[in-house]
Amino acid sequence: MLAGLLKFFLSCAAGVIVVLILLISFGVSDQPDNQLNWSMRQGDVIRAKKILHEGSKTKPDEIGKIELSLADLNLVGNYLLNRFSSGKTVIALKDHKIRFAVTAALPDNSVGKYVNISFRLGHEDGKPLPVLTKFKAGKLLLPSKVASFIIEKAIEHTSLNDYFLLATDPIQAVVIDNDKITITYHQSRTALENARDLLTHDRSINQHAGLYQTKIAEIVKQHDPNWRLSLADLLKPMFALALQQSTQASAIEENRVVINAINDYVNAYRTGKLPTKPYYPAFLYKRIDLAQHFIGAAAITASVNSQIAQVLGEEKELQDARRGSGFSFIDLAADKAGARFGELAVASPESARRLQQALANVNDYAYFMPDPTSLPEHMDEAMFKKRYGSINSTAYLKVSKQIDALIAVTPLYKK
Repeated sequence: MLAGLLKFFLSCAAGVIVVLILLISFGVSDQPDNQLNWSMRQGDVIRAKKILHEGSKTKPDEIGKIELSLADLNLVGNYLLNRFSSGKTVIALKDHKIRFAVTAALPDNSVGKYVNISFRLGHEDGKPLPVLTKFKAGKLLLPSKVASFIIEKAIEHTSLNDYFLLATDPIQAVVIDNDKITITYHQSRTALENARDLLTHDRSINQHAGLYQTKIAEIVKQHDPNWRLSLADLLKPMFALALQQSTQASAIEENRVVINAINDYVNAYRTGKLPTKPYYPAFLYKRIDLAQHFIGAAAITASVNSQIAQVLGEEKELQDARRGSGFSFIDLAADKAGARFGELAVASPESARRLQQALANVNDYAYFMPDPTSLPEHMDEAMFKKRYGSINSTAYLKVSKQIDALIAVTPLYKK
Protein backbone atom coordinates (compact mmCIF):
# COMPACT_ATOMS: atom_id res chain seq x y z
CA MET A 1 0.00 0.00 0.00
CA LEU A 2 2.73 2.48 0.94
CA ALA A 3 4.62 1.73 -2.24
CA GLY A 4 1.43 2.39 -4.17
CA LEU A 5 0.84 5.69 -2.35
CA LEU A 6 4.30 7.05 -3.04
CA LYS A 7 4.16 5.77 -6.60
CA PHE A 8 0.92 7.70 -6.94
CA PHE A 9 2.51 10.97 -5.81
CA LEU A 10 5.23 10.61 -8.42
CA SER A 11 2.91 9.10 -11.00
CA CYS A 12 0.81 12.27 -10.75
CA ALA A 13 3.86 14.15 -11.89
CA ALA A 14 4.62 11.61 -14.61
CA GLY A 15 1.06 11.66 -15.95
CA VAL A 16 0.92 15.44 -16.03
CA ILE A 17 4.31 15.60 -17.73
CA VAL A 18 2.95 13.57 -20.65
CA VAL A 19 0.02 15.94 -21.13
CA LEU A 20 1.91 19.18 -20.62
CA ILE A 21 4.70 18.26 -23.03
CA LEU A 22 2.07 18.09 -25.74
CA LEU A 23 0.27 21.28 -24.76
CA ILE A 24 2.84 23.58 -23.18
CA SER A 25 6.21 23.56 -24.87
CA PHE A 26 7.71 26.06 -22.44
CA GLY A 27 7.20 23.59 -19.60
CA VAL A 28 10.35 21.90 -20.92
CA SER A 29 13.78 23.40 -20.37
CA ASP A 30 17.43 22.82 -21.13
CA GLN A 31 18.23 23.62 -17.50
CA PRO A 32 17.21 21.51 -14.47
CA ASP A 33 15.59 23.32 -11.54
CA ASN A 34 17.03 20.64 -9.25
CA GLN A 35 20.70 19.83 -9.59
CA LEU A 36 20.96 16.19 -10.59
CA ASN A 37 23.60 15.37 -8.00
CA TRP A 38 21.58 12.67 -6.25
CA SER A 39 23.02 9.18 -5.94
CA MET A 40 21.89 6.18 -3.92
CA ARG A 41 24.14 3.89 -1.98
CA GLN A 42 23.45 0.25 -1.22
CA GLY A 43 22.27 1.12 2.28
CA ASP A 44 19.86 3.70 0.86
CA VAL A 45 18.31 1.10 -1.45
CA ILE A 46 17.80 -1.29 1.46
CA ARG A 47 16.29 1.47 3.59
CA ALA A 48 13.96 2.62 0.78
CA LYS A 49 12.65 -0.91 0.20
CA LYS A 50 12.14 -1.40 3.93
CA ILE A 51 10.04 1.77 4.08
CA LEU A 52 7.97 0.70 1.08
CA HIS A 53 7.19 -2.66 2.71
CA GLU A 54 6.35 -1.15 6.11
CA GLY A 55 2.60 -1.20 5.47
CA SER A 56 2.51 -4.97 5.02
CA LYS A 57 3.15 -5.51 8.75
CA THR A 58 -0.47 -4.69 9.49
CA LYS A 59 -2.78 -7.69 9.20
CA PRO A 60 -5.68 -7.56 6.74
CA ASP A 61 -8.84 -5.85 7.98
CA GLU A 62 -6.97 -3.98 10.72
CA ILE A 63 -6.36 -0.23 10.94
CA GLY A 64 -2.69 0.61 10.54
CA LYS A 65 -0.55 3.73 10.82
CA ILE A 66 2.75 4.62 9.19
CA GLU A 67 4.93 7.59 10.13
CA LEU A 68 7.37 8.90 7.52
CA SER A 69 10.00 11.48 8.37
CA LEU A 70 11.06 14.16 5.90
CA ALA A 71 14.26 12.18 5.26
CA ASP A 72 12.21 9.04 4.58
CA LEU A 73 10.01 10.89 2.08
CA ASN A 74 12.97 12.25 0.15
CA LEU A 75 14.78 8.90 0.15
CA VAL A 76 11.77 6.95 -1.14
CA GLY A 77 10.73 9.72 -3.54
CA ASN A 78 14.11 9.72 -5.25
CA TYR A 79 14.31 5.93 -5.23
CA LEU A 80 10.97 5.63 -7.04
CA LEU A 81 11.61 8.51 -9.44
CA ASN A 82 14.92 7.07 -10.55
CA ARG A 83 13.37 3.70 -11.27
CA PHE A 84 11.44 5.38 -14.08
CA SER A 85 13.61 8.32 -15.15
CA SER A 86 16.90 9.93 -14.25
CA GLY A 87 16.08 12.91 -12.08
CA LYS A 88 15.73 14.39 -8.64
CA THR A 89 12.82 15.23 -6.37
CA VAL A 90 13.00 17.55 -3.38
CA ILE A 91 10.21 17.12 -0.84
CA ALA A 92 9.54 19.66 1.90
CA LEU A 93 7.01 19.86 4.74
CA LYS A 94 5.80 23.36 5.65
CA ASP A 95 2.60 24.86 7.01
CA HIS A 96 0.99 21.39 7.08
CA LYS A 97 1.54 20.92 3.35
CA ILE A 98 3.74 18.55 1.32
CA ARG A 99 5.76 20.36 -1.33
CA PHE A 100 7.29 18.53 -4.27
CA ALA A 101 9.89 19.91 -6.70
CA VAL A 102 10.60 17.35 -9.41
CA THR A 103 13.13 17.40 -12.24
CA ALA A 104 13.08 14.52 -14.72
CA ALA A 105 15.47 14.05 -17.63
CA LEU A 106 13.87 13.57 -21.04
CA PRO A 107 15.03 11.32 -23.89
CA ASP A 108 16.93 13.08 -26.65
CA ASN A 109 14.63 15.51 -28.44
CA SER A 110 14.61 18.94 -30.10
CA VAL A 111 12.51 20.66 -27.42
CA GLY A 112 14.49 20.39 -24.19
CA LYS A 113 16.46 18.16 -21.86
CA TYR A 114 14.38 18.36 -18.69
CA VAL A 115 10.88 18.69 -17.32
CA ASN A 116 10.64 20.78 -14.16
CA ILE A 117 7.42 20.66 -12.17
CA SER A 118 6.42 21.50 -8.62
CA PHE A 119 3.21 20.86 -6.76
CA ARG A 120 1.76 21.06 -3.29
CA LEU A 121 -0.64 18.81 -1.37
CA GLY A 122 -2.65 20.05 1.58
CA HIS A 123 -5.97 19.72 3.40
CA GLU A 124 -9.09 21.69 2.55
CA ASP A 125 -12.41 22.02 4.38
CA GLY A 126 -11.24 19.76 7.20
CA LYS A 127 -11.13 16.68 4.99
CA PRO A 128 -8.82 13.85 6.16
CA LEU A 129 -7.10 13.35 2.78
CA PRO A 130 -4.88 16.00 1.14
CA VAL A 131 -5.66 17.45 -2.27
CA LEU A 132 -3.63 19.31 -4.86
CA THR A 133 -3.44 22.98 -3.82
CA LYS A 134 -0.78 24.28 -6.22
CA PHE A 135 0.81 23.14 -9.47
CA LYS A 136 3.56 24.66 -11.61
CA ALA A 137 5.12 23.33 -14.81
CA GLY A 138 8.21 25.22 -15.84
CA LYS A 139 7.20 28.88 -15.50
CA LEU A 140 3.51 28.12 -15.96
CA LEU A 141 1.34 28.27 -12.84
CA LEU A 142 -1.90 26.37 -13.30
CA PRO A 143 -5.00 26.70 -11.12
CA SER A 144 -5.11 23.72 -8.78
CA LYS A 145 -8.53 22.58 -9.99
CA VAL A 146 -7.35 22.65 -13.63
CA ALA A 147 -4.19 20.74 -12.72
CA SER A 148 -6.23 18.20 -10.72
CA PHE A 149 -8.46 17.63 -13.73
CA ILE A 150 -5.45 17.07 -16.02
CA ILE A 151 -3.89 14.65 -13.54
CA GLU A 152 -7.14 12.75 -13.11
CA LYS A 153 -7.60 12.33 -16.86
CA ALA A 154 -3.95 11.48 -17.44
CA ILE A 155 -4.17 8.70 -14.85
CA GLU A 156 -7.65 7.51 -15.81
CA HIS A 157 -6.68 6.76 -19.40
CA THR A 158 -3.33 5.10 -18.73
CA SER A 159 -2.07 2.04 -16.83
CA LEU A 160 -1.45 4.35 -13.86
CA ASN A 161 -5.14 4.05 -12.99
CA ASP A 162 -4.66 0.60 -11.44
CA TYR A 163 -1.85 1.93 -9.22
CA PHE A 164 -3.96 4.96 -8.30
CA LEU A 165 -6.82 2.77 -7.07
CA LEU A 166 -4.43 0.41 -5.29
CA ALA A 167 -2.78 3.35 -3.52
CA THR A 168 -5.77 5.44 -2.57
CA ASP A 169 -8.54 2.96 -1.71
CA PRO A 170 -7.07 1.81 1.66
CA ILE A 171 -6.09 5.32 2.88
CA GLN A 172 -8.26 6.76 5.62
CA ALA A 173 -6.34 9.90 6.57
CA VAL A 174 -3.02 11.71 6.12
CA VAL A 175 -1.74 14.07 8.83
CA ILE A 176 0.97 16.47 7.67
CA ASP A 177 3.30 17.90 10.33
CA ASN A 178 6.41 19.98 9.76
CA ASP A 179 8.78 17.05 10.33
CA LYS A 180 6.73 13.99 9.31
CA ILE A 181 3.53 12.68 7.81
CA THR A 182 1.28 10.05 9.37
CA ILE A 183 -0.81 7.79 7.12
CA THR A 184 -3.78 5.88 8.53
CA TYR A 185 -5.05 3.04 6.35
CA HIS A 186 -7.35 0.03 6.32
CA GLN A 187 -5.80 -2.84 4.39
CA SER A 188 -8.53 -5.30 3.39
CA ARG A 189 -7.89 -8.80 2.10
CA THR A 190 -9.41 -7.72 -1.20
CA ALA A 191 -6.84 -4.92 -1.44
CA LEU A 192 -4.03 -7.37 -0.76
CA GLU A 193 -5.28 -9.70 -3.46
CA ASN A 194 -5.55 -6.79 -5.91
CA ALA A 195 -2.00 -5.75 -5.01
CA ARG A 196 -0.78 -9.29 -5.61
CA ASP A 197 -2.45 -9.58 -9.00
CA LEU A 198 -1.30 -6.13 -10.14
CA LEU A 199 2.26 -6.15 -8.87
CA THR A 200 3.10 -9.72 -9.85
CA HIS A 201 2.20 -8.92 -13.46
CA ASP A 202 4.00 -5.59 -13.82
CA ARG A 203 6.90 -6.63 -16.03
CA SER A 204 7.02 -3.70 -18.43
CA ILE A 205 10.45 -2.56 -17.31
CA ASN A 206 12.21 -5.79 -18.29
CA GLN A 207 13.12 -6.27 -21.93
CA HIS A 208 13.56 -10.05 -21.54
CA ALA A 209 9.95 -10.90 -20.59
CA GLY A 210 9.12 -12.19 -24.07
CA LEU A 211 12.31 -14.24 -24.12
CA TYR A 212 11.23 -16.21 -21.06
CA GLN A 213 7.75 -16.82 -22.43
CA THR A 214 9.35 -18.26 -25.56
CA LYS A 215 11.66 -20.41 -23.43
CA ILE A 216 8.71 -21.93 -21.55
CA ALA A 217 7.01 -22.82 -24.83
CA GLU A 218 10.25 -24.50 -25.95
CA ILE A 219 10.55 -26.50 -22.68
CA VAL A 220 6.96 -27.69 -22.88
CA LYS A 221 7.24 -28.62 -26.55
CA GLN A 222 10.28 -30.82 -25.84
CA HIS A 223 8.74 -32.48 -22.77
CA ASP A 224 8.00 -36.22 -22.92
CA PRO A 225 4.20 -36.53 -22.44
CA ASN A 226 4.66 -39.94 -20.85
CA TRP A 227 6.27 -38.30 -17.79
CA ARG A 228 5.01 -35.75 -15.31
CA LEU A 229 6.37 -32.24 -15.81
CA SER A 230 8.29 -31.51 -12.63
CA LEU A 231 8.48 -27.89 -11.47
CA ALA A 232 12.24 -28.42 -11.49
CA ASP A 233 11.98 -29.10 -15.24
CA LEU A 234 10.80 -25.51 -15.62
CA LEU A 235 13.00 -23.83 -13.04
CA LYS A 236 16.32 -25.30 -14.18
CA PRO A 237 16.40 -24.10 -17.82
CA MET A 238 14.65 -20.82 -16.98
CA PHE A 239 17.16 -19.83 -14.32
CA ALA A 240 20.02 -21.05 -16.49
CA LEU A 241 18.80 -18.57 -19.09
CA ALA A 242 18.46 -15.84 -16.45
CA LEU A 243 22.05 -16.50 -15.41
CA GLN A 244 23.16 -15.86 -19.00
CA GLN A 245 20.95 -12.83 -19.58
CA SER A 246 21.66 -10.88 -16.40
CA THR A 247 24.51 -9.45 -14.39
CA GLN A 248 24.69 -9.25 -10.63
CA ALA A 249 23.32 -5.71 -10.86
CA SER A 250 20.24 -6.81 -12.83
CA ALA A 251 19.77 -10.27 -11.28
CA ILE A 252 16.97 -9.24 -8.89
CA GLU A 253 14.72 -7.83 -11.60
CA GLU A 254 15.56 -10.75 -13.90
CA ASN A 255 14.51 -13.20 -11.19
CA ARG A 256 11.19 -11.41 -10.75
CA VAL A 257 10.44 -11.74 -14.45
CA VAL A 258 11.44 -15.43 -14.53
CA ILE A 259 9.33 -16.32 -11.50
CA ASN A 260 6.32 -14.43 -12.86
CA ALA A 261 6.68 -16.11 -16.25
CA ILE A 262 6.71 -19.55 -14.62
CA ASN A 263 3.78 -18.57 -12.40
CA ASP A 264 1.79 -17.49 -15.47
CA TYR A 265 2.26 -20.96 -16.91
CA VAL A 266 1.78 -23.05 -13.76
CA ASN A 267 -1.22 -21.02 -12.55
CA ALA A 268 -2.67 -20.36 -16.00
CA TYR A 269 -6.16 -21.11 -14.68
CA ARG A 270 -5.87 -18.10 -12.34
CA THR A 271 -4.14 -15.58 -14.59
CA GLY A 272 -6.78 -16.11 -17.28
CA LYS A 273 -4.13 -16.47 -19.98
CA LEU A 274 -4.35 -19.24 -22.53
CA PRO A 275 -1.71 -21.80 -21.62
CA THR A 276 1.04 -22.83 -23.97
CA LYS A 277 0.04 -25.68 -26.26
CA PRO A 278 0.70 -28.46 -25.62
CA TYR A 279 0.04 -27.80 -21.93
CA TYR A 280 1.31 -30.12 -19.18
CA PRO A 281 0.58 -29.23 -15.53
CA ALA A 282 3.62 -28.92 -13.29
CA PHE A 283 4.01 -31.25 -10.29
CA LEU A 284 5.71 -31.41 -6.91
CA TYR A 285 5.56 -34.75 -5.09
CA LYS A 286 3.04 -36.01 -7.69
CA ARG A 287 0.68 -33.12 -6.87
CA ILE A 288 -0.32 -30.25 -9.15
CA ASP A 289 -1.60 -28.07 -6.29
CA LEU A 290 1.80 -28.04 -4.57
CA ALA A 291 3.52 -26.62 -7.66
CA GLN A 292 0.75 -24.01 -7.95
CA HIS A 293 1.04 -22.96 -4.31
CA PHE A 294 4.86 -22.90 -4.37
CA ILE A 295 5.38 -20.74 -7.44
CA GLY A 296 2.36 -18.56 -6.64
CA ALA A 297 3.81 -17.68 -3.23
CA ALA A 298 7.24 -17.12 -4.80
CA ALA A 299 5.72 -14.66 -7.29
CA ILE A 300 3.90 -12.72 -4.56
CA THR A 301 7.01 -12.55 -2.38
CA ALA A 302 9.36 -11.53 -5.20
CA SER A 303 6.98 -8.77 -6.29
CA VAL A 304 5.47 -7.70 -2.98
CA ASN A 305 6.32 -9.28 0.37
CA SER A 306 6.60 -12.67 2.08
CA GLN A 307 4.21 -11.65 4.87
CA ILE A 308 1.50 -10.97 2.30
CA ALA A 309 2.21 -14.36 0.73
CA GLN A 310 1.71 -16.11 4.08
CA VAL A 311 -1.45 -14.15 4.92
CA LEU A 312 -3.03 -14.98 1.57
CA GLY A 313 -1.95 -18.62 1.86
CA GLU A 314 -3.54 -19.02 5.29
CA GLU A 315 -6.69 -17.21 4.18
CA LYS A 316 -6.98 -19.53 1.16
CA GLU A 317 -6.74 -22.62 3.40
CA LEU A 318 -9.33 -21.25 5.84
CA GLN A 319 -11.70 -20.66 2.92
CA ASP A 320 -11.08 -24.23 1.74
CA ALA A 321 -11.95 -25.45 5.24
CA ARG A 322 -15.30 -23.64 5.04
CA ARG A 323 -16.40 -24.57 1.54
CA GLY A 324 -13.60 -26.17 -0.44
CA SER A 325 -11.28 -29.15 -0.27
CA GLY A 326 -10.46 -28.60 3.40
CA PHE A 327 -7.62 -26.92 5.28
CA SER A 328 -4.27 -28.33 4.18
CA PHE A 329 -0.98 -27.91 6.00
CA ILE A 330 0.56 -29.54 2.93
CA ASP A 331 -0.52 -26.62 0.75
CA LEU A 332 0.58 -24.21 3.46
CA ALA A 333 4.04 -25.79 3.46
CA ALA A 334 4.27 -25.17 -0.28
CA ASP A 335 3.22 -21.54 0.31
CA LYS A 336 5.91 -21.10 2.95
CA ALA A 337 8.64 -22.75 0.89
CA GLY A 338 7.66 -20.69 -2.13
CA ALA A 339 7.80 -17.50 -0.06
CA ARG A 340 11.30 -18.42 1.15
CA PHE A 341 12.32 -19.09 -2.46
CA GLY A 342 10.96 -15.69 -3.48
CA GLU A 343 12.85 -14.00 -0.66
CA LEU A 344 16.16 -15.47 -1.82
CA ALA A 345 15.40 -14.41 -5.38
CA VAL A 346 15.29 -10.71 -4.50
CA ALA A 347 17.00 -10.35 -1.10
CA SER A 348 20.15 -8.77 -2.57
CA PRO A 349 22.09 -8.83 -5.85
CA GLU A 350 24.39 -11.46 -4.39
CA SER A 351 21.50 -13.65 -3.22
CA ALA A 352 19.74 -13.28 -6.58
CA ARG A 353 22.87 -14.36 -8.42
CA ARG A 354 23.48 -17.33 -6.11
CA LEU A 355 19.92 -18.52 -6.66
CA GLN A 356 20.40 -18.39 -10.43
CA GLN A 357 23.59 -20.42 -10.18
CA ALA A 358 22.00 -22.99 -7.85
CA LEU A 359 18.85 -23.45 -9.93
CA ALA A 360 20.78 -23.66 -13.19
CA ASN A 361 22.24 -26.93 -11.86
CA VAL A 362 19.28 -28.36 -9.93
CA ASN A 363 18.14 -31.90 -10.78
CA ASP A 364 15.52 -32.64 -8.13
CA TYR A 365 12.74 -30.50 -6.68
CA ALA A 366 13.64 -31.83 -3.22
CA TYR A 367 16.49 -29.31 -3.45
CA PHE A 368 14.02 -26.42 -3.03
CA MET A 369 10.80 -28.05 -1.73
CA PRO A 370 10.71 -30.37 1.31
CA ASP A 371 8.36 -33.34 1.32
CA PRO A 372 5.23 -32.16 3.18
CA THR A 373 2.96 -35.10 2.36
CA SER A 374 2.84 -36.43 5.94
CA LEU A 375 1.25 -33.20 7.24
CA PRO A 376 -2.49 -33.03 8.06
CA GLU A 377 -4.93 -31.93 5.36
CA HIS A 378 -8.57 -32.25 4.18
CA MET A 379 -9.92 -30.70 7.40
CA ASP A 380 -13.31 -29.04 7.15
CA GLU A 381 -14.03 -26.01 9.33
CA ALA A 382 -15.43 -28.03 12.24
CA MET A 383 -12.50 -30.44 12.27
CA PHE A 384 -9.95 -27.64 11.97
CA LYS A 385 -11.47 -25.72 14.90
CA LYS A 386 -11.66 -28.88 17.01
CA ARG A 387 -8.01 -29.78 16.43
CA TYR A 388 -6.38 -26.35 16.12
CA GLY A 389 -8.87 -23.70 17.16
CA SER A 390 -7.38 -20.84 15.13
CA ILE A 391 -4.20 -19.87 13.31
CA ASN A 392 -2.96 -18.26 16.55
CA SER A 393 -3.36 -21.31 18.76
CA THR A 394 -0.46 -23.22 20.30
CA ALA A 395 -1.42 -26.36 18.37
CA TYR A 396 -1.49 -24.53 15.05
CA LEU A 397 1.80 -22.71 15.68
CA LYS A 398 3.43 -26.04 16.58
CA VAL A 399 2.67 -27.41 13.09
CA SER A 400 3.69 -24.10 11.53
CA LYS A 401 7.07 -24.33 13.27
CA GLN A 402 7.37 -27.94 12.10
CA ILE A 403 6.96 -26.71 8.53
CA ASP A 404 9.56 -24.00 9.12
CA ALA A 405 11.98 -26.64 10.39
CA LEU A 406 11.45 -28.77 7.27
CA ILE A 407 12.20 -25.76 5.06
CA ALA A 408 15.26 -24.81 7.10
CA VAL A 409 16.99 -28.13 6.38
CA THR A 410 16.09 -28.16 2.69
CA PRO A 411 19.38 -27.76 0.72
CA LEU A 412 18.58 -24.43 -0.97
CA TYR A 413 17.66 -22.74 2.30
CA LYS A 414 20.38 -24.12 4.57
CA LYS A 415 22.54 -21.36 6.06
